[in-house]
Amino acid sequence: MEQMPGSMLSAREHIPVEVHEEPQEVSRAVAQEIADLIRAREKEGRHCVLGLATGSTPMGVYAELVRMHREEGLSFRNVVTFNLDEYYPMDADAEQSYRRFMDDHLFDHIDIPPDQVHIPDGTIPLDEVTAHCAAYEEAIREAGGLDLQLLGIGRTGHVGFNEPGSGRHSVTRLITLDNVTRTDAAGDFFGKNNVPRRAITMGVATILGARRVVLMALGEGKAPIVAQAVEGDVSDAIAASFLQEHDNAEVVLDRAAADRLTRYTCPWVLGPAVWDDRLIRKAVIWLAQRVEKPILKLTDEDYNENHLQDLLAEYGSAYEINLHVFHDLNSTITGWPGGKPAHLKLPGDRKWPRDEIHPKRVLVFSPHPDDDVISMGGCLMRLAAQGHEVHVAYQVSGALAVFDEDAERFLEFASSYNEMFDISPAVSEEMRQRMAMFMAEKRPGQEDSEELQLIKREIRRGEARAAGKHCGIPVDRLHFQDLPFYDTGTVRKNPLSEEDIALTMGLLNEVKPHMIFAAGDLSDPHGTHRVCLTAIFEALRRLQPEEWYQDCVVWLYRGAWQEWEPERIDMSVPLSPGELERKRMGIFKHESQKDKAMFPGSDSREFWERAEDRNRATARLFDRLGLAEYEAVEAFVRWRGTTTSL
Repeated sequence: MEQMPGSMLSAREHIPVEVHEEPQEVSRAVAQEIADLIRAREKEGRHCVLGLATGSTPMGVYAELVRMHREEGLSFRNVVTFNLDEYYPMDADAEQSYRRFMDDHLFDHIDIPPDQVHIPDGTIPLDEVTAHCAAYEEAIREAGGLDLQLLGIGRTGHVGFNEPGSGRHSVTRLITLDNVTRTDAAGDFFGKNNVPRRAITMGVATILGARRVVLMALGEGKAPIVAQAVEGDVSDAIAASFLQEHDNAEVVLDRAAADRLTRYTCPWVLGPAVWDDRLIRKAVIWLAQRVEKPILKLTDEDYNENHLQDLLAEYGSAYEINLHVFHDLNSTITGWPGGKPAHLKLPGDRKWPRDEIHPKRVLVFSPHPDDDVISMGGCLMRLAAQGHEVHVAYQVSGALAVFDEDAERFLEFASSYNEMFDISPAVSEEMRQRMAMFMAEKRPGQEDSEELQLIKREIRRGEARAAGKHCGIPVDRLHFQDLPFYDTGTVRKNPLSEEDIALTMGLLNEVKPHMIFAAGDLSDPHGTHRVCLTAIFEALRRLQPEEWYQDCVVWLYRGAWQEWEPERIDMSVPLSPGELERKRMGIFKHESQKDKAMFPGSDSREFWERAEDRNRATARLFDRLGLAEYEAVEAFVRWRGTTTSL
């Protein structure tokens, strides 16, 4: 856990903030506080009244509480719970209902009496909603008020479903959901049109009435709104900012979610900093952008006038600092991501990790069947063209992201193909009709039949093969892992299992790579990237004794959702206009994700547009900093054996 002196932060952070390096540490810390409170109330002979949240953020907390119940005897018999919200209308047993979420992740696994669980009812008639909300408020009062309210935070700053405009004195009520909130929930409902337009939610006043409030946030995607809620003004435009008025509220974050706080964006403005190479690079890039100058044109006055006097005093002159950072950043740029053969090396060429091994065995892990070409398509083609043995591992099938109409089109083609060539059908007419009927009657979010899952899986595989061929990767070096945590047929995934890790270890031992590329982009809408990366890290941890591991270097890419910050980049691969166009054509091979993706997240642009914009933005930044001008740049960070290196 990272801590800073309160005097340094109080001017900027208006709510106490606790930062842990890893999401698991956040979950354990919050779960421990809840467990301690439950036990304290039990000793006092009182009920412990908890306000609970749903969504991916508190899932780790609930998993830890379940573990404590099973392994440490933590009892919930004295616990009374009130959930924040529920979609309206919503059947209690629907896949997306918060009642089902709480049962699946907590209530079905602990000893809490059912009559002590309270969740807003999404099935009551509309004319009874107002009375239901008033009764919910009264039930909280009768229970003695909330001892602790657990919160997540939405991209609009909402807590519960208190959308922008929710006032300080709002109570439990029916509310119309913001367009951004519905967009963010679209993946859970297989399309924005299926997301309910309303929800029942506790109000801001209800939340602030709790004796203790803990707001959790995880991941880079929450960093901007967390910074606004913690460091900005109190405003009904950001409901979470009202926590600044609570005398016992705390925000608990992982390092990624804290990234936009001043303590991380520019800690030197808060007081003396401990300078290392990364922080110096970050400060100089920040300064160059602030004064709109290339690095080598920064002056002593620029440093002195922009909170960097201490850096200047420690290192003597702007000239020396500028030169150090310029060469440091420039040295990340290479057209030979796998290393340059000895006979092509020039005097002064940078030595890259394991440079002496050429050609290399390269293993690219792609969480979904298109992440490889979206995020590092240029580098992928460069590696193949430069003679390396490149393998690509598609970690999950991606079948969930295929629209039903694409599967239906595939089935119709198969049927026509059978008739055209008078061959025994791989897809019988009976099977085609059965699946067509299933799709016609399928409810939004309903689990796909096993047959339909197989068809969608093969669609994604065919697209991946086409993209791999386009990038110069032989089909026999494409590995479809189909990690079992993913293939549930629904948006909700299973926890990472030993089977997932064993499959990852098996492939690593088969390929014995000199280089590994993996997705360090953790902001995909449903956390698949994070789970896939965890599987890789755990597999590598267990394989450290292997001889091949000693010569292995791991690089992390991003691209579909965001790009690496320039101060963190260890390798930059420039792309020419032609290479960028070829990369785009590779992305186009994934036709089922073209024009409209099932899970677009918060960015409505197509994946190729996002990738190009980010790659071009990195190139433009390098140009403004005074480095060479390129059409586009793909960026990578070297993993050095701990998740904290992210």
